[in-house]
Amino acid sequence: MNYASKYILLTGGTKGIGRSLFNELKARGARNIAVVARTKTDLDKLVKENEGLNILPIVTDMSKPESIAEGIEVLIEKWGKLDILINNAGVVSAGDLEDISDHDIINQVNINLTGVILLTKKCLPLLRKSDEAAIVNVSSGLGFIAWPFYNVYAATKAGVRQFSDAIRRDLFQFPIHVMTIYPTATDTPMMTNANMPYQMDDPNMVARISLDGLENGEINVIFGGEQRLRDIETNFKHPKEIDRKAEERYDELKKRTSEHRAM
Repeated sequence: MNYASKYILLTGGTKGIGRSLFNELKARGARNIAVVARTKTDLDKLVKENEGLNILPIVTDMSKPESIAEGIEVLIEKWGKLDILINNAGVVSAGDLEDISDHDIINQVNINLTGVILLTKKCLPLLRKSDEAAIVNVSSGLGFIAWPFYNVYAATKAGVRQFSDAIRRDLFQFPIHVMTIYPTATDTPMMTNANMPYQMDDPNMVARISLDGLENGEINVIFGGEQRLRDIETNFKHPKEIDRKAEERYDELKKRTSEHRAM
């Protein structure tokens, strides 16, 4: 894939996996990157640090349909074209369901799932015009296996997985490749309060392998190695075995997730 000729839209591109994806795209020759973020100061800093690139900063709140619509209007006005859409922006609020605020529940659904669907919908007219387009959706390992205390987050990420499959099948007649990324726990600001007991994945590694997957035409890029693949199969064929593992880890997970909130 010749990234230098591509016009790319990346959400959540100023931090975490999104920033690593931005850096990896740049390293592979990308020159035209529209970056969506909620904070103008973060976008201004990104532009300043990357002089020479054609960065289109778009301040957008992915939880609000009207803000998404305004962001796309900027893209249409400034560029009028798009080849790659990367839906990366996401938030998390963990805990017992009754302890998660209504606001956090609604925003997780809006940003992690509804925003992905709406932004994709509004980008499709541009993507259909491309000779070689792609939609890349960032889900999570929790989109395959839902652990206790990630009830809402897991639901949204499973929704992203199903949306990816459906939209890929919707668009078979167009040269639009749809790929989904399933990171495990990754060392990003989103995980600062997660109290992980083991070393997390490097976001730069996640970005590198993800773009390798895109270039190789993969549909799913699943992190976590062979054990994760075995667990996914077990969860599908023998879900009660995963139930038992969740019961064994319940107290550990409750402690680990007690303050895990990145909204």
